[in-house]
Amino acid sequence: GSQRAVAADPLVDVYFGVGCFWHVQHEFAAAEKRLLGRADAELTATAAYAGGLATGRDASRPDKPSLVCYHNLQRVADYGKLGHGEVVGLRVPASSVGAFAVEYAKLFDARGDRPDKLDIGPEYRSIVGVPGGIEAPMFATDVAPHLEAAGLTARKGAGNDGDTLGKRLVWVYDSDTFRAHQAEVYHQFHDGFMPGENYPSSYNALNLQAFEAGRLVDTGCPDII
Repeated sequence: GSQRAVAADPLVDVYFGVGCFWHVQHEFAAAEKRLLGRADAELTATAAYAGGLATGRDASRPDKPSLVCYHNLQRVADYGKLGHGEVVGLRVPASSVGAFAVEYAKLFDARGDRPDKLDIGPEYRSIVGVPGGIEAPMFATDVAPHLEAAGLTARKGAGNDGDTLGKRLVWVYDSDTFRAHQAEVYHQFHDGFMPGENYPSSYNALNLQAFEAGRLVDTGCPDII
């Protein structure tokens, strides 16, 4: 019975981005608890980078051949220079993708923009990633209607796409082709920087709990673990 149910409603990898990923991760972690009844140790919301055409390398980390990193003094695999944007990845039942798309649409302001207007550049573009991308039935049935209802236009992302600020635009990627690259551990379960986004210390502590449990990994990028 349960195996048949899982087969009928498989877990899928999706991601959503709209501005800085700190606040977005908090909202999707809360949505996982509310919509799926997940406990802290079951959360999959992960700050990540996606939508770029390239990855980088660090000669000192030959064990990590495909790096995508936050801006760093060592200038290793900078996600902005590699064409990626900030997203939050999720692994959720296929039947729930529409409910998470509703949550995503709520993150836009009335003008179809991210709340953090001072974050400028393609790194902060609006992004959706689903298996199969914009041509997938999942996108057409479970995501597109909620973007349209919010006055947003969906466009197929080619990779390394431009900023969406002021355009009511969302780039859509195939999450199988343009996979999400986990961001550094110190970016996970981080406070936002807008007013009211200082989250409880119990929330912030989830990053090391997830790392120690193996749900987050050492990306190979400069990090604080």
